[in-house]
Amino acid sequence: MDCESYNDFCKSLPATTHVVQWRGSHVWKVGGKVFGIGRWGAMKYAGITFKVSEIAYELLKDQPGLRPAPYLAPRGMKWIQHYADPGLSDDDLKLYLQESHRLASLNLTKKLQRELGLNGA
Repeated sequence: MDCESYNDFCKSLPATTHVVQWRGSHVWKVGGKVFGIGRWGAMKYAGITFKVSEIAYELLKDQPGLRPAPYLAPRGMKWIQHYADPGLSDDDLKLYLQESHRLASLNLTKKLQRELGLNGA
C-alpha cells in the first residue's frame, strides 16, 4: 500500500484526523486516539503500524513481513507493523486498519463516541 492509498483509506473512516509527525510519519487518529501510523521515505518498505486484538497480535507477530511494532509492543501494547513483503495484502491491511480504528474508538468516553457517531453509542 502506498502513502496515497493509505491516507485515502484512513480518511474514509469516520471521525478521523490526520497529522504528520514523528519524523514524517502519517498519523491517523479517531477522537485523539492513534489508530494508524504510516511511514515512507528512504526506507525500502513502508512501515504501516496498527492496533490489534490480543488474538490477532499472537497470529500476526511472527508472520513474514510483520512484526511487533517498535516502540509500542515493547511497552505491552498490542500493535503490529507491516514492514516488508509478503506481509498483508492491501485488502487485509485495510481490514486491520478498520479494526484498529474501532479498537481505538472504544477507548473514547461514551459521550465522545456519541458525539462522533461511533460504535452505535
